Amino acid sequence: MIENLIDGPLWYFSLAVFCIGVLWQLVTIIFASRKQDLSLARSSSTSGALKTVFSRFVPHKEMTSKIGIQLVAGYLFHLGLFALLFFAAPHVIFLEQNLLGFGWAPLPHWAFIIAAQAAFLGLIILWLRRMLHPVSRLISTLDDHIVAILTFVVMLTGCFALLESSTGLRLLHRFSVELWLIYFPFSALMHTFTFIPSRAFTGAWFGRRGIDA
Repeated sequence: MIENLIDGPLWYFSLAVFCIGVLWQLVTIIFASRKQDLSLARSSSTSGALKTVFSRFVPHKEMTSKIGIQLVAGYLFHLGLFALLFFAAPHVIFLEQNLLGFGWAPLPHWAFIIAAQAAFLGLIILWLRRMLHPVSRLISTLDDHIVAILTFVVMLTGCFALLESSTGLRLLHRFSVELWLIYFPFSALMHTFTFIPSRAFTGAWFGRRGIDA
């Protein structure tokens, strides 16, 4: 009964909530009303947008020494999670059989282990910093902690499910993923889709005014 629910209706429901929620959030942002910019353009907003999108992947040198650990942990987590999501063998098979109809070469087992360790290490460091750094702790919200905990649970249950020793472990991972998908559009996880448009908008605003920032 529970297995049929998790593998069937709950999966389709969570996927629908994720897709509709993400699309709705993006449409709301794109078509949000804005005041017409009447200022005289001093430079290209397009070049400013492109520059900001790519330059923000590396912090200004004045900030590097202050956020070095956060920077390294952030890349460890995001790159590791990306590798796990799209190149772990079970995920490649699942995407091919259930969503895309085609697949690609998965990570070898040793690479999966490295990616998993990187993702876990990065997430734990970022979460500890959020908890222990006085400024980060002050500005953190409940959503920030829920996102971290839920993502950690998804990754942990995924590693357990990879052992394929129990149907219960697979269902636990599937259920945690479904909760993650349902929560995604209404949380800070939406930055996955909004960080590039946000950078582009900011860069275009500065670029139009000839500000090198």
